[in-house]
Amino acid sequence: MKKSVIVTSLIVVVSLFLVVINYSEKPYFLLQPVFGQCFSRNWMFSHPPHKAFKPHRGYLSVPDQEPLKLHCEVCSIVSSSGQMLGREAGAEIDQSSCIWRMNNAPTRGFERDVGRRTDLRVVSHTSVPLLIQKPQHFFGQGNETVYVVWGPLRNMRQDGKGIVYNMLREAVENYPHARIYVTTEERMNYCDTVFKKETGKDRIQSGSYLSTGWFTLILAMDMCKEIRVYGMINDTYCKSEGYRKVPYHYYEAGSRDECAEYLLHESAPYGGHRFITEKAVFANWAKTHPIKFFSPEWQLL
Repeated sequence: MKKSVIVTSLIVVVSLFLVVINYSEKPYFLLQPVFGQCFSRNWMFSHPPHKAFKPHRGYLSVPDQEPLKLHCEVCSIVSSSGQMLGREAGAEIDQSSCIWRMNNAPTRGFERDVGRRTDLRVVSHTSVPLLIQKPQHFFGQGNETVYVVWGPLRNMRQDGKGIVYNMLREAVENYPHARIYVTTEERMNYCDTVFKKETGKDRIQSGSYLSTGWFTLILAMDMCKEIRVYGMINDTYCKSEGYRKVPYHYYEAGSRDECAEYLLHESAPYGGHRFITEKAVFANWAKTHPIKFFSPEWQLL
């Protein structure tokens, strides 16, 4: 009788375990505290990073118009800033369940500082031609990166007149395994609304262009349980004495100093990215969301 009870209990436990595995929104490694260290650390990070979650209709696939389904426990967002150089943060970044990059920022040759993997890229409409120049590298077989492209309707319209959307559609035709999503017009308007709510300024009337970093953080707050941002400076950095001068992009040696670029855009009467204003908004978000900044670290007040 006792033996029968034990066997029955084991069957119930195993059945519950299988139900949790199949239906839980959380990756297997989060079950370790309950079921012991049965999964190795290496297995944990070799597990596919993309976990199906509630569909987000603000981002639709090309050309099938399927909503983006993605959820990450820990997102490491790697800035394209020259701040990444010499930080040797690559190994730490590669431990994250999801690694996000922006535009065409490379990893090859910079692995020690920026890591090796890329699970998702947020891409500006202006950077799409740079991806198209190396289609095999970005979209070829074996590349599982998810691409989320943002841009104005004039470039993203799907009636045959959207020049950027046409490029993306052709890329998918040539590389059927490519995972490309576009930001909907409604979502673009939402991002403008957030800018106005946070800054009190109408984006269009103030002559402001939102940055890829802006769209990345908004997406991450919907898709990531925890956000770790690498290489992004805060809104006061360029006013600090003896700040570290670095190239605007880590992969463009000799390019304009990052702070010089930020100040130029911030003061532009029209067509400038308000990088410094955006960073002040990010600092406020970090007070109420699980967002942390590294390389350099931010001191949130």
